[in-house]
Amino acid sequence: MAERIGGVAYLKVDGTQYAMAGSFTYNLGYPKREPKIGPDGPQGFTEMPQMARIEGEVSDTGGLSHKTLLSLTDATVTLELANGKTVVVRNGFFSADGDGTTEQGNFQFAMHGLSGDIS
Repeated sequence: MAERIGGVAYLKVDGTQYAMAGSFTYNLGYPKREPKIGPDGPQGFTEMPQMARIEGEVSDTGGLSHKTLLSLTDATVTLELANGKTVVVRNGFFSADGDGTTEQGNFQFAMHGLSGDIS
């Protein structure tokens, strides 16, 4: 049986749904590990913290308030995926530059937060 793994998705910030434009990416904020290799071979790894994040572009509909998005702090962001999972970023703040495009009518969206989870 074929299983849906991608496609339809929904983006919400503090319960308000936004019109998504294209693909979104997310990161749960787990530490990033990099290999440590010396001239004598593998030595281990380094580890650096990351912040949880959800980013992509939203459609610049008539009702979209740029000021509201740009001012967001301490928000909860959810990204409901086609496979039934939900990504949650908590204590999030808007972190995109705030760029918009005229040809596609899109507005850059990025939220970083103190914690992330997927269920």
